[in-house]
Amino acid sequence: MDLILMFMEFMLIVVGVLVGVAFLTLMERKILGYIQIRKGPNKVGIIGLLQPFSDAIKLFSKESILPYMANLIIFLFSPVFSLLLSLLLWMVAPLYCYFFSFNFSVLFFFSISSLGVYTIMMSGWSSNSNYSLLGSLRAVAQTISYEVSMFLILLSFLCLIMSLNLYDFVNFQKFIWLMFLNMPLSLMWFISSLAETNRTPFDFAEGESELVSGFNVEYSGVGFALIFMAEYSNILFMSLISVLIFLGGNFYSYFFFMKLVILAFIWIWVRGTFPRYRYDKLMFLSWKVFLPVSLNFFLFNIGLSMFIMINII
Repeated sequence: MDLILMFMEFMLIVVGVLVGVAFLTLMERKILGYIQIRKGPNKVGIIGLLQPFSDAIKLFSKESILPYMANLIIFLFSPVFSLLLSLLLWMVAPLYCYFFSFNFSVLFFFSISSLGVYTIMMSGWSSNSNYSLLGSLRAVAQTISYEVSMFLILLSFLCLIMSLNLYDFVNFQKFIWLMFLNMPLSLMWFISSLAETNRTPFDFAEGESELVSGFNVEYSGVGFALIFMAEYSNILFMSLISVLIFLGGNFYSYFFFMKLVILAFIWIWVRGTFPRYRYDKLMFLSWKVFLPVSLNFFLFNIGLSMFIMINII
């Protein structure tokens, strides 16, 4: 019975995430429209509310073009696995229904998010196109580089809470948010999250001006829609993790979801404001700026956690 309930809860979460992804695309198009002094989608439904469903019907009813030289099995299954991994991440979210509570949820988060690299690599390689291969190689190098900095940033906070369970972040932040305790690290986490999800100003995997459309250039119809949904699901999830770790993370209150929406808005705001970074500067930022700074903060937080423990004893 427990397994059936868990499966039903997972299905409910998946449906909620997919609806959230649909309206996040509408929110993005609306915000980018107002940033560029235009209206954005406003014809389908009242103020364009039905536009995401219209886009979904269009994408899922389009013909999928299969490249002649593509490795078909990997080509077809890469987008499916990409979306599946991005939905599996939501298992670690300590939601109100208390879906899964395991003590190593941070390790699960990093394991699943690092597997996402392989789906990008395979989707770029399997289509046998030079542009998509270049895009996937860029994405793999970028994601691996920023996963190192993300883990080191998070390690500092794990030293403070002395746990690998995301739920313990909520208990630790009862009196002060970790954002105020470690402001530089929280800004570094946000920048690393932008790079991890391949978003502007770090969208080198989809550099339209250089690579046509990056690793997804040969995809159309359902395959493109699945890659698109996986990307926006990751954006929502990274916003949720950021709220949990830095902004109090009390998911029993409505403010948790308001903070999540504000963070997703900042993601879109950055896209409408900043130009694309240069690739060598991206790697310089990761290995020569974030890595030494996060290591120094790691030592600082070890000292801080020892000070807290001595005072408690």
